[in-house]
Amino acid sequence: MPPLPHFRRWLFDHTVQRLESGLAPVVVLRGPRQVGKTTLQQQIIDHLLHEKRVDKRRIYRVQFDEIPSLKSLNDPILSLCHWFERVVLGGTFNEWAHKGESVFLFFDEIQNLKDWAPQIKALVDHHAVRVLLTRSSALRIEHGRDSLAGRISTLELGTLLLREIAAVRELGTLSPLLSANGVGELKDRIFWEELRDYGKRHRKVRDIAFVAFSERGGYPMAQVRTDRPWEEVADQLNETIIRRVIQHDLRVGERGRKRDQNLLEELFRLCCRYAGQAPGPSVLVQELRRALAADVGWQRVLAYMRFLSDTLLIRAVEPLELRLKKRKGNSKICLCDHSLRASWLQKIVPLTMDSLGTTSHLVDLAGHIVESVVGYFLGSVPGIDLAWFPERGIEPEVDFIVTIGEYRIPLEVKYRRHIEEHRDTHGLRAFLEKTVYNAPFGILLTFSDDVTISDPRIVALPVSSLLLLR
Repeated sequence: MPPLPHFRRWLFDHTVQRLESGLAPVVVLRGPRQVGKTTLQQQIIDHLLHEKRVDKRRIYRVQFDEIPSLKSLNDPILSLCHWFERVVLGGTFNEWAHKGESVFLFFDEIQNLKDWAPQIKALVDHHAVRVLLTRSSALRIEHGRDSLAGRISTLELGTLLLREIAAVRELGTLSPLLSANGVGELKDRIFWEELRDYGKRHRKVRDIAFVAFSERGGYPMAQVRTDRPWEEVADQLNETIIRRVIQHDLRVGERGRKRDQNLLEELFRLCCRYAGQAPGPSVLVQELRRALAADVGWQRVLAYMRFLSDTLLIRAVEPLELRLKKRKGNSKICLCDHSLRASWLQKIVPLTMDSLGTTSHLVDLAGHIVESVVGYFLGSVPGIDLAWFPERGIEPEVDFIVTIGEYRIPLEVKYRRHIEEHRDTHGLRAFLEKTVYNAPFGILLTFSDDVTISDPRIVALPVSSLLLLR
């Protein structure tokens, strides 16, 4: 293998545990392009070889790039595994398993295979193997989930967490407050108060890491290669992530119909422009028609939005559905990383108040981008349901609603230097006072640590401290 970085992503230990002894024989590692999935896979192989002393014959890795010879094979996964048993192992997978030495199979970019799911199902149903699949897109992947029910365990790797940025930049060590299976802790107000206090105690490292995040986002290449100017990094992000998704992942639709590349590019541009907001059908359709000089229908726009969501570049946060009533409102658009907005629109919007002090006209826009950051971050926490609460009659809007079991926790983002308590907590208080919503407390996400709220039902903490949750 090529030289590997010493830094390991936060999901490394969880993935190793699932691969070695998880209930499901197949672990699926999903995430946007260029977040480090292949590197993590190679680090796990290195870990098995040198730390666990696994016989190298028991490790088999195939990267399913678009190589014509791979497509010429009948059932490529099964064919390659049969060759591996015969030529390398000198025995079957089950024979090795009976000796207490299971074989580890690593398949990278498996979404490039058309009929991958039936082959994986046949493989794990008849052979005692442990399998790790990685994918950069949910396209052509989710369709196989039904046939693999009970056989797969899914993990999601996003861009760098704030504590990972601190580690990569050698700023200091930060630990996550939320345990791997501790989503129930979020129902306790004391946990959020501890998160606020933890952020205060580590303010120095937290704030420097947040400045780095504000300037370059969370993609590993941007934070590792600080020796390269932002303009070069931006070109690389556009080329290896956005254009790769638009020109490759999304080019072919159902029944082989080609998708409109220009429409995808323009729609993603609108997603960047309206990050953290919930634009309605009329806004998106009119702007697309104007930009493309073509008749574009809302149903087509919805379909293309789903495609972008499948690539994990965006997360669409739906309006809260209550008491089986029809949802009213549009999806709120959250980008996987604000650096994609900066690179695609060629416009940097600072997220720190020191930088915004000289560009006060960008404060509202920065607030929307921070809302996008919060939405994607919370939406990636397994075990919670995330929605937002549109204005309904006399009930004001609430930016996000986190549902854990029977409890709903409202979160409001007020990313400004000065907080006016009565006005800025209106949405939270209105939601809390409706007993039917079963909300034990609310969260006010601010810029700084020095915000105090007299209402004991509301916990105020900075967005930077929220990002230390994981």
